[in-house]
Amino acid sequence: MLELIQERPSLAADLLEFVQPGAVPAFSMARVESGDLKEHTPTEYRADTVVSLHSGERSVTALIVEVQRGKDTNKHWSWPAYLATLRARLRCPVMLLVVSPSRQGARWCGSPIPLGHPGLVLTPLVLGPDEVPVIIDPDQAQANPELSVLSALLHSRDPEAEKVLAAMLDGLEHIELEQAQGYIDEVLAILPSVARRLLEAMLSTRTREYKSDYARHYYGKGEAKMLLAVLSARGIDVPDDARARITACTGPPRPSRSTICSSEFSASPRPSTDRAPVISI
Repeated sequence: MLELIQERPSLAADLLEFVQPGAVPAFSMARVESGDLKEHTPTEYRADTVVSLHSGERSVTALIVEVQRGKDTNKHWSWPAYLATLRARLRCPVMLLVVSPSRQGARWCGSPIPLGHPGLVLTPLVLGPDEVPVIIDPDQAQANPELSVLSALLHSRDPEAEKVLAAMLDGLEHIELEQAQGYIDEVLAILPSVARRLLEAMLSTRTREYKSDYARHYYGKGEAKMLLAVLSARGIDVPDDARARITACTGPPRPSRSTICSSEFSASPRPSTDRAPVISI
């Protein structure tokens, strides 16, 4: 998720608006800052991502963006230190935005943190599945591809997951291929297994090939599964050694794959049964 903000820092301001409408001041530029929030003591704090918003040469606001997947009570000590250190360094208002992929995690992240001094209570701003829009409109995905990727990550278990993933792919068609490959890699690495298999199948039907190492690996595995399913449906026995060779292929489909199949085993149909073959991909 952080790569999205690194690629387009103003996305941090977009996300903050979902959580705290009206909190973002007018700005002309967004810039990623160093995440090293050091003090003069041996303790070192490192935030996930820091983005500063500028109006001309002046910093108007700074955002600390943290991705938190679960409960971590240490954050109740480090998050206040992040804010105080960055505020002193940039001398501008600072805010903490925590991104949580689960609703349970988002509830914990949003719990108030008393600092001890009367009236000083830090309540993190939290962006969870309920705050991120479900993007299924291709035009909206094209206008903001990074937000569509975040939507896919946080809504992969929703009933409209297939439409969300399709919109994301439509949005990625209109950015540089290398950048799109990086986003696909990140999504494949994080998605739950059911949604990942769905995305693999969708990638196999696209004319644009995502040939980064991670995507190529999953793309190839999906093609191998489909090939074995088709052979099974046609009643053709595949020996274990040939099955292993097929599933080991990790590149996009090539003519040589059919050659491998025909040379590795004899296509001997199995005896027919009363039941229609079941294809599972």
